[in-house]
This record gives sequence, C-alpha cells and structure tokens, in this order.
Amino acid sequence: MTDSTPADDGWFAGADSDEPETAATAVRDGTADEPRDWPALAVESGFADDRDDYYDALRAATTAATAAAVTEREGADDRQLVHAVRAMDDCTRTANELAERLAEWAGTVDPDAGTGVDYARELAARDEPPAGQKPLVSLAERVVSLAEEADDLREYVERQTPTVAPNLAALAGPVLAARLLSLAGGLEELAKKPSGTVQVLGAEDALFAHLRGHAPSPKHGIIYTHDAVRGTHPDERGSAARALAGKLAIAARVDHYSGERKPELDAELEDRIETIQARTDDGGDGDE
Repeated sequence: MTDSTPADDGWFAGADSDEPETAATAVRDGTADEPRDWPALAVESGFADDRDDYYDALRAATTAATAAAVTEREGADDRQLVHAVRAMDDCTRTANELAERLAEWAGTVDPDAGTGVDYARELAARDEPPAGQKPLVSLAERVVSLAEEADDLREYVERQTPTVAPNLAALAGPVLAARLLSLAGGLEELAKKPSGTVQVLGAEDALFAHLRGHAPSPKHGIIYTHDAVRGTHPDERGSAARALAGKLAIAARVDHYSGERKPELDAELEDRIETIQARTDDGGDGDE
C-alpha cells in the first residue's frame, strides 16, 4: 500500500486480480503500517471472491514481482559486467585446456608440434595440412576462436568497468575490478563487504581450510595479482594486501553510493604501498 491509500484497502486497492503485473507493482512498492486481515478486506472490497481467490491472486502478484525484480537486477550494468568477465575466464580456460589436448595429440603425428594457443594459431593457419592432420586443424581453429572470443570479452570488460565502478577500476585495473565484482556478486554486494573480506576474495578454499585448522590464515586472495601485492617483498605482502583491500573497499562504496571519481584514493594507496615497500629496502622486519 502507498501513503495515500487507506489502511483497510491493502495492496490490492485499485488492482485487477486478472492483471498480475499491476498487482506486482503494488506488492513491490506498497507498505502498510500494521498487519490486517487482508483476505477478508480483499473479499469485502470485491477484489477477491473468497480467501482462496485472494491467495491465488497474491501468489500470482508476488511471482510477477519477483520475476520483475530478477529481470531488473540481471539487466543492471554490474551484472552484465559479471557475466562478461566470467565468460572471458571460461573462454580462456577452455582454450588453454584444448590447446594442451591439441599439443598432446599433435605430438603423436608431428615431430615439430608446439604447445599452447600460439601453436594452435600456427596450425589453424596452414593452407594445406596433411590429410591425417585435418582433425587437428579443426580443433586448432576452435582453440583460436575461443582465444579470440576471450580477447573480445577482455576489451569489453576493460571498456565497461570504468563506467560501472570508476574508482575500483582505477585502483585495481579494469579486469581485476571486474573479477572482484564477480566474486562478490555485484557492486552493491562488494560495497557492503569489510576490507578483510575483500582481502581474501578468491581464497575461499584456503580460508575454509584455515577455519578447519588445516592451514594458516590466507593473507590475500585474487588481489595477489595486483602489482602492489605481487611486487612487494613476501615478508610485507600481508601489509600490502591489507592496505590495498582497505582502499578497494572504500572505492567500491564510493562507486555504489555516489559514483563520484575520487583521485585521492589512488594517491593515498600509492603512498601507503611505497611506505610498505620501503621497509624491506631499509632492511626492516616483515609482519608475516
């Protein structure tokens, strides 16, 4: 119900029980100050013939409301980015796996067989392969197609991430930022996570092993691929990961709640990482 609707009218005021979409809007947007005997009120107002009819209409309306909410959520820019980066990683992984299979197979018939996607490109480009190697060439073409699809998706991710999460993209780089959004489930979900959780995103297996007492606590997850962490001495990577995760968490919140670009976050992170890296240059002790 809306503020202008009397309490006794309920969510069904002005709605047609035969039009779930209209009722769905009332269910999604409406509020009530207190619970009432809504089935009886619905029958009294003529919206439903009886209580069973009311619950049938309510079920249809809530189903339609849920479907609309899911469609709206999945169509959001951050969700499209999540799908794109996951597809990119799937294409890359599959291309590499098939390239390994191709190299193993080719090695049985070609003493000069190479490895990897580059060899697949070379094989696919051959004009007149021997008759027995045609299946290899066909497989190589598919490897190349997948690799090219991954490249196209990477370009899309690199182009779109700064428009969805400008501060996160600036601090992490577009691809890592998109992967963080993917692991979190979206920008809103990432914005709600504390920096400690952001720090270990992607290291869930190691974290669960630690919680079971089978491994030490992970110092970082996917953010290890960031130069601020990977480029820091191992003794100081825990500090670098904490510093990076803290700024990434702030960046995600700014992106979600305001979308305003904050260049000062970049400078603050750079200063902090320089301070941490200087410890090992000066011969200081690490904290891990």
